[in-house]
Amino acid sequence: VQADGTDGNCVTFVLHDEDHTLGNSLRYMVMKNPDVEFCGYCITHPSESKINFRIQTRGALPAVEPFRKGLNDLMGVCQHVLNTF
Repeated sequence: VQADGTDGNCVTFVLHDEDHTLGNSLRYMVMKNPDVEFCGYCITHPSESKINFRIQTRGALPAVEPFRKGLNDLMGVCQHVLNTF
């Protein structure tokens, strides 16, 4: 993961070797956080396997915090599905 941005509240994370599977589910988990003002992702080109994942937060919360929480929450949901089925 590579983070690009000058402001800690608005950061674009570059996720290599990923696609819509992680991008859309992670976007959903991050947007559940009320401190997140904007969250979105795009795939730069169909032949490249990377996504640009952008998070913008309200106030003094750094964007890396909801990113980490979203990843951890998504891992928890996936683990619950594996345990259930």
